[in-house]
Amino acid sequence: MLARKHAELLRARQSPPVMPRKGGRMGTTQKVLSAIAFGIALGLLVTWLTIVRGAGMGGDVTDGPWRTSLLTGSTESGMAHRAAIALHGLFALNRHETIYYTATTDSAGNTLDGAKCYRIDGRDAPARGGSTTADGSDDFLIPNAANRYSVSKTSIARDSEGRFTARVFRNAARADEIASGDGGFSLTLRLYNPDDTV
Repeated sequence: MLARKHAELLRARQSPPVMPRKGGRMGTTQKVLSAIAFGIALGLLVTWLTIVRGAGMGGDVTDGPWRTSLLTGSTESGMAHRAAIALHGLFALNRHETIYYTATTDSAGNTLDGAKCYRIDGRDAPARGGSTTADGSDDFLIPNAANRYSVSKTSIARDSEGRFTARVFRNAARADEIASGDGGFSLTLRLYNPDDTV
């Protein structure tokens, strides 16, 4: 019995000592930093998708290539929607004063391109006034030699039935034309003091 205890004691002495794991604290720190970096990357991706690209903002209404959000300028819009409007809308008014429609594609779904010519056919919407402008990829009006930036309810000619036609192309210069510049652009239709039916 004494020999057995002595053998157990010898085995206990011969086993290597348990060393504390190197980097135990460092491993935890790395995990925390990795989780923070992942969270930041995910947050930036979601911000880009919702605010910069404007995807999934809600309240969307479409009519052909034109789209608007009923949340723009309302108290129901959330923080992400307001941030997107601040980034792209540039001084957007509330929806009782102005409704904004935007087109980034033509009727066939192709991205608007300054190298092409487009035609906008329509008639006056039930609103006090309105205008249509072309905005560059920076969301600002497109500079042009004629210094014409929009067609409006008061500047465009109509036929006997109240219909009008506006043209959009690179070097537009007449009152019924909008200069699109080079490259991609978007069109913005503003309806001032719109009727409740809009």
